[in-house]
Amino acid sequence: MSKILLLGSGELGKEFTIAAQRIGQTVIAVDSYENAPAMQVAHGFEVINMLDGEALDRIVAKHQPDFIVPEIEAIRTERFYDYEKQGYTVVPSAKAANFTMNRKAIRDLAAKELGLKTANYRYATSSEQLHKAVEEIGIPCVVKPLMSSSGKGQSTIKSPEDIEKAWNYAVEGSRGDVVEVIVEAFVKFNSEITLLTITQNNNPTLFCAPIGHRQERGDYQESWQPARISDKDLFEAQDMAEKVTEALGGAGLFGVEFFLADDGVYFSELSPRPHDTGMVTLAGTQNFNEFELHLRAILSLPIFEIKLEKAGASAVILASENSSNPTYEGIEKIAGLAKTDFRIFGKPTTRPYRRMAVALTNDSLDTPIEEVVERAKNAAQLVTVK
Repeated sequence: MSKILLLGSGELGKEFTIAAQRIGQTVIAVDSYENAPAMQVAHGFEVINMLDGEALDRIVAKHQPDFIVPEIEAIRTERFYDYEKQGYTVVPSAKAANFTMNRKAIRDLAAKELGLKTANYRYATSSEQLHKAVEEIGIPCVVKPLMSSSGKGQSTIKSPEDIEKAWNYAVEGSRGDVVEVIVEAFVKFNSEITLLTITQNNNPTLFCAPIGHRQERGDYQESWQPARISDKDLFEAQDMAEKVTEALGGAGLFGVEFFLADDGVYFSELSPRPHDTGMVTLAGTQNFNEFELHLRAILSLPIFEIKLEKAGASAVILASENSSNPTYEGIEKIAGLAKTDFRIFGKPTTRPYRRMAVALTNDSLDTPIEEVVERAKNAAQLVTVK
């Protein structure tokens, strides 16, 4: 059986580790703090700063894994090219991990090289450049650090007074050494979807049913599957997803995000790993959840089909305050609801708005998806995390 070095050990890494354990794989979970969620279920763990390239080199040499699986962006990803040269398999590929950690690389690949439809955009490396970029793009517009995750440092500029504030917030939320932002024209979209796209070594690319989601503070609050989308838009999104994942190479699951607007589908972003909005698949919506699909693609296990079996929704359960001893009130209320479940991630500390758990609901495919989402939201509100 294979040895997997998991770089990043949050809730997504935990579910991936559980999937790997179920089919006999060995997982070493890595993160910057002890007792991270995936460490609680892995065979072993390492605590390092993954932005320290030498520390990363040390643990790769120590464990000599069959697969290096990044779960987060904040990693010295340029080292991955060296690991590939040394014969290690980086998931999905060193190129995918590098390009998607940096919004500049992935946006230029999508818009300039592949000709995908994206929002109009500019880059800025200073407050002065940001003012100029906003002038060219127009207001309203969205500012994001080139390197960040989970909406950190992201804001919307609605008036010229917001520009300075947006720059400072982006710098605060930026990860790694690069202080640069992308400024995007505001796309007047009707909805957003995540298209989970599975690339395989010896088999065709597969797609899950599209997932809808709602965001607040740059982070997802609810997600649902299936999302409503026309056949034409779905075909367009699948075509774009296949082009960009093929250009990045390797095998694994990608979370590809799109805006659906009156004038068609816009490519937004991409993660080369299980996506937070894809936690809805833990509600039993598919024959395989997103973590099982990622694992099977990595291991070159053929996936016969991905079948949508139920309508489902997920809603996040957030912490309300800072604590080093989290407590959960109201879990018995969720447990008593029909067609409802929950996952507690096991994070050792809380802070306001930190994602600590998720409520999951499902129902038959002919149930209106709005009803399933409402039930998930109501279930999440029954739990208080302090």
